[in-house]
Amino acid sequence: MRSDLSYKSLWFPLGAVLIWAGNTVISKMSAGVIAPEDISFYRWVLAALLMSPFLARSTWAARAQIRPHLGKILVLALLGMVLYQSLAYFAAATASATSMGIISSLMPLMTLVLSIKLLAEPPTVGTLVGGILSLFGLAVLIGRGHPLALFEQGVVAGDLLMLAATVAYGLYGVMLRRWALPLRTWQLLYLQVLMATVLLFPGFLLGHHSPITRANLPILLYAGIGASIISQFLWMRGVVHLGASRCAIFVNLMPVFTVIIAVLALGEPLHGYHALGGSITLVGVILAQVFKQRLRWRAPTV
Repeated sequence: MRSDLSYKSLWFPLGAVLIWAGNTVISKMSAGVIAPEDISFYRWVLAALLMSPFLARSTWAARAQIRPHLGKILVLALLGMVLYQSLAYFAAATASATSMGIISSLMPLMTLVLSIKLLAEPPTVGTLVGGILSLFGLAVLIGRGHPLALFEQGVVAGDLLMLAATVAYGLYGVMLRRWALPLRTWQLLYLQVLMATVLLFPGFLLGHHSPITRANLPILLYAGIGASIISQFLWMRGVVHLGASRCAIFVNLMPVFTVIIAVLALGEPLHGYHALGGSITLVGVILAQVFKQRLRWRAPTV
C-alpha cells in the first residue's frame, strides 16, 4: 500500500514539471499575440485575484509577523516572478521554445553554483565537471552546432535573455534557502504574487497595451492559473510526499517535455544541435546533482 501511494505521489512533481514545460511553449506562443509587459502583468493579477479569497484574510491577520520580512519578499518577487518570467516573454520574440527549454534546464546548476558563493557551500566535483560540461553544451546550442561561431557571429538576443532569466531564477532559489522566511508556503507565494503585480504595474502603464482577445485569452489563463497556481500546488504536494531532493530530479525532465510540446504544438524543427547541445547540458546538470564529493585543493609545494 505504501509503495502504491509513493508511486501515485510521483504524479505531483511530474505534473508540475509538465505544466512548466508547457509554460515555456506558451511564452513562445505569446510572442506577437500579446505584449510581454502585458502578459507579465495580467498573469500575476489573475493569480492574485484567484488566491485572494483564500489567503487575503489570514495574510492580513499575520501582518505583524510579515512586516519585518517585506524587503526580502520584495526581492524574491523581483527575481522569481518579475525578472524571470518577463525576460522569458521578451526572449520568446527571437528564441525558439526548444532553445528556451534547454537553456532553462540550467536552473539546478545555476542554483548549485550560486550556493557556493552565497550559502558558503563547498564546491564539489560534480559542480566543477558538470558546470564545464553544461557550458560547452550551451555553447553548442547557442552556436547552432558551432561553438566557435559565437566569437564571429554573436548570439541570438533571445537566448541571452533566457540565460539571464535562468540566472535570476537560480538566484531566487538560493535566496529563498538563505533567508528561510518563517511564513507559510502559500502565504509567502501569495505575498510574492501581490508584490510582483505592484512591481510590474509601471511597465504595464508605460507599455503598448494589447487587447485581450480570443487568441491570447487561453495563453493568459494557462499562465495565470496553470503555471502560477496549479503547478505550485502540485509541486508542494510532491515535496510533502516525496521530499525536496527527490522532486528536484524531475526538473531534469523539463527540457525533454518542452521539446516534445514545441514540436507537437508549434511544429518547431528539431535540429541536431538541439539534441547534441541539450544532451550535453542535461548530462552536466545531472552530474552536478549526483556527484557530491567535495573538491580538495592541494597547497602548492615550495
